[in-house]
Amino acid sequence: MTGRLLGMAALVAVATAAVAQQPAVTAPNSAENLDIPADAQIFGKFDPDVRKPTAIVNETVITGTDVDQRVGLIRAANPQVAQLPPAELDRLKLQVLRQLIDETLQIQEAKSADIIITADELKQSYNGVARNFNRTPAQMAVYLRESGSSDRSLRRQIEGELAWQRYLRRKVEPFVNIGDAEVKAILDRLEASKGTEEFNLREIYLSANDATKAQVFATAKQLIAEIQKGQQPFGYFARQYSEASTRGVEGDLGWVRAAQLPAELAAAAQQMQVGQVAGPIEIPGGYSIIYLTDKRQVLTADPRDARLSLKQLTLPFPPKITQAEASARAAAFGKAIKEIQGCGTVEKIAASVNAEVVDNDTVRVRDLPPQLADIMLQLQIGQSSPPFGSAEQGVRALVLCGRDDPKTGQLPSSDQVENQLQQQRVNLRAQQKLRDLRRDAVVEYR
Repeated sequence: MTGRLLGMAALVAVATAAVAQQPAVTAPNSAENLDIPADAQIFGKFDPDVRKPTAIVNETVITGTDVDQRVGLIRAANPQVAQLPPAELDRLKLQVLRQLIDETLQIQEAKSADIIITADELKQSYNGVARNFNRTPAQMAVYLRESGSSDRSLRRQIEGELAWQRYLRRKVEPFVNIGDAEVKAILDRLEASKGTEEFNLREIYLSANDATKAQVFATAKQLIAEIQKGQQPFGYFARQYSEASTRGVEGDLGWVRAAQLPAELAAAAQQMQVGQVAGPIEIPGGYSIIYLTDKRQVLTADPRDARLSLKQLTLPFPPKITQAEASARAAAFGKAIKEIQGCGTVEKIAASVNAEVVDNDTVRVRDLPPQLADIMLQLQIGQSSPPFGSAEQGVRALVLCGRDDPKTGQLPSSDQVENQLQQQRVNLRAQQKLRDLRRDAVVEYR
């Protein structure tokens, strides 16, 4: 997270996120109404390995190639997938198959409502994905083939997402109504909870029962190890592995208070620091892995919302520099920045050590890496942070040139609250609709 200052993506905190909301944590598995005997005897042989990763869903065929290419798509974003042991890879393929079945059901339902994603729309979205990978469409197709996937597989995933979004806008959103009394009640609760601590969390939920607990726990530990490598964001792993309804939004639970979370997750969140991953946490029905992206107090001004005017000094290192050379250059850089006397002297000091200078007047404290944010909050105008960086990226320092402190926290508007409530209810009805589609589907495994 020590990339160039101008390249940092702002983690925008929208006022509507302050709306009280129920966490989208998967509900506990309950078999109370099924009247299953505690000592149930299994008649016949069950071998899960017999199920192959192919299926026919309402006469739409999902082939082994479809599954393999979707796994290749995952591999394109996370090369570590190629190193999975055979057993883990088989489990990933079955999970991908379940996702393809859901995707197929969503596309079929959209088509039944006369919703068709055109070739031009697919082309535009595909080109956008290619740009995100810093490739042309032709280069993206080659890259996907090299990863064991194809442009067809990516276009299919894009079609599924676009079709389902359009279906929800046409068939669900118009029938979701929010009353003025509901909005007022939420605003009243927000006012009453002023000063209460809130957590912005992402979650990966993995279901488990007594027979699978050990295996799922081990899988969760492996996921945490991969997350902590930092090669992919937490949201990537949530989208690929989580079994919660928040998978489609990269595990985002939004802003929640401790009282809204299961006791196990609340206890963990209250002990976590921003940027920390915790888990596996055992909850009813399985295990959770949570990531604390931010925390705040309801309707209370947070110093980390201050916007900073900064100058960044960067001293790049040449390729293949030795550790000794890097340390010597960093020491010289550190000595030079001690001579800074206000932002007016930055360019002169930078020139003395051949450092680059970049200005940025719109950086929020909370958007900086936690260790830098704490330092910047303690600086006075004209002071510099200590040097930071790496042998690969060079050494840097931030000079504080100005700070606009945040205003006192304000209630979101009625429209913001209404939009937030509507989105929550649309998501809930979307989950219910998908459950209905699964229940009514004719799925033949091959």
